[in-house]
Amino acid sequence: LLLSCRAFFWLVSLLLSSLIWFIAVKASDPRDEPLQKGLLIFGVMFSVLLQEAFRFLYYKLLRKAIEGLVALSEDGCSPISIQQMAYVAGVGFGLMSGAFSMINLLADALGPGTVGIHGDSQLYFLTSAFMTMVLIFLHTFWGILFFHGCEHRRWWEIMAVVVMHLAVSGSTFCNPLYVGSLVPSYLLMAAAATWAYLLSGGSAQNLRRFLLCKS
Repeated sequence: LLLSCRAFFWLVSLLLSSLIWFIAVKASDPRDEPLQKGLLIFGVMFSVLLQEAFRFLYYKLLRKAIEGLVALSEDGCSPISIQQMAYVAGVGFGLMSGAFSMINLLADALGPGTVGIHGDSQLYFLTSAFMTMVLIFLHTFWGILFFHGCEHRRWWEIMAVVVMHLAVSGSTFCNPLYVGSLVPSYLLMAAAATWAYLLSGGSAQNLRRFLLCKS
């Protein structure tokens, strides 16, 4: 239920941002290439901010749900923790984002034309798959970081998530220089994964025990 609800929130944010970008494009001169590129950048940045706004709204909704579950429970405890909700919410956000990315790629793969026939990179689909994968993981980690920041009123953690989201989305404008988008994105993913692991109660000792299959 949480997974489906989070995916719905992401779809609503995508719909609103797409609508605003569509209106802006139709109201401008399509022959003005610098203006159209500027509108595309604006659309991407606005979409990121809107997604994070809906992430915050979803957190507030889940907080109200937890209060209701606590009031109804016999022992006064919620059956699900806020960390578990953050993880599931992040996974739902990432899976829906990845699904839409793959749908767009598959639509392009139907043709017409052949990738790289005019001297462009032939790694378009491969690198797009890697970018989709890193975004799914990043949304999962961002969900944990964002909810932790909201729960403990650490607004700098929330701002860090927003900045990382803007940086990863902005790096895609380096394409077709795919190194300029993939390498920074995977470095940010490693940093976000480590950060989320530590906030969730993980430690180097726990990781070592896991790798050595010790109890």
